[in-house]
Amino acid sequence: MSTYDVVIIGGGIVGVATALRITDRYPDFSVAIIEKEADLALHQTGRNSGVIHAGVYYKPGTMKALFCREGVEATIQFCKEHSIPFDQCGKLIVATKPDDLPRMIALHERSKENGLDVERLDAKELARREPRITGLGALFVPTTGIVDYSVVARTMGAEVKRRGGEILTGHEVRGIREESDGVTIETGRATIKARHLIVCGGIMADRLAKLSGLMLDFQLVPFRGEYFRLGSDKDDIVKHLIYPVPDPALPFLGVHLTRMIGGYVTVGPNAVLAFAREGYRFTDFSFKDTAEVLGYRGFRTLARTHLALGLSEMANSLSKRRYLALCRQYCPELKVEDLQPYRAGIRAQAVMADGTIEHDFIIRSTSRIVHVCNAPSPAATSSMPIARAVVDRAATQFGW
Repeated sequence: MSTYDVVIIGGGIVGVATALRITDRYPDFSVAIIEKEADLALHQTGRNSGVIHAGVYYKPGTMKALFCREGVEATIQFCKEHSIPFDQCGKLIVATKPDDLPRMIALHERSKENGLDVERLDAKELARREPRITGLGALFVPTTGIVDYSVVARTMGAEVKRRGGEILTGHEVRGIREESDGVTIETGRATIKARHLIVCGGIMADRLAKLSGLMLDFQLVPFRGEYFRLGSDKDDIVKHLIYPVPDPALPFLGVHLTRMIGGYVTVGPNAVLAFAREGYRFTDFSFKDTAEVLGYRGFRTLARTHLALGLSEMANSLSKRRYLALCRQYCPELKVEDLQPYRAGIRAQAVMADGTIEHDFIIRSTSRIVHVCNAPSPAATSSMPIARAVVDRAATQFGW
């Protein structure tokens, strides 16, 4: 039986950032990361749009708003220290119809409340900065950037190992038993003992919390975000990231054009209910995962409230032309043949028992365990501030 001072379950960016924080603050602690896959960052961390978010959208005072703003600086500093490519290219949030303008103004006010320097542009200035983008106006967010978060996470993991930490890949957690003197973790390959446990399980976070005996008032629901990649002839189509003005009632930001750190441009994502927690293809299906979602009262309430939107997203997923229409609202030159296949991702979204969506991060704890239960976007940008908050909480609660 292997024994550690602290074990972190989950090899995504939040998990490795947490391990990195512990090895920095408590260099004498023995630390291990448990990851079920063969490598780090293979799920949400490695399948997102790679955006370093500025923090425009989030309700002032929430963890998302506070951590995202702090996370921009922390992410860029980490990239500089470790020679990881990034580009702080800025973002344009484009109003494409009259109804968008009041929401754009409200978003501008929110960004100021969050302490961000965001510029309002009229249609003429938008056209000057982005000649191939059409809109009635836009917000320019200069601090937004792009990076490959899988590279960031694996670099963090390498630093954890350099400091003496261990990364145990291929260990899927099957049991968690919390006792007075520690926590026992059963995987398919080993029994691991820890004085304290931190769970950063991504889409599996609620199941891992229940496995350890924690009672929850929410459930994670998987939404697949589908992307396309534009052909190489469109690599220079935009200088910035191009986003639509989002619906403030929803956690999804809409289909956008994203310059990727590899030099190409992607389109996406949409937000389609996935029928498997790791269902990256439309045809992926898990009876267990689907039954769990459909059997959850909170989801059924959410589905009734947003039925029209859900059906529309499903139709957009099935029809490339419908998907294209979303992009053509702000980039009319795009054609169906421009949309080439690209990887999809899964967003773990917490839905409360009453059917409302929890927009903020959720962190819960028991006597010897801290659970990061809900960490959707901008968790990648915010990974280091989240890690700091988790370690601070653990230090206070566990008497480190």
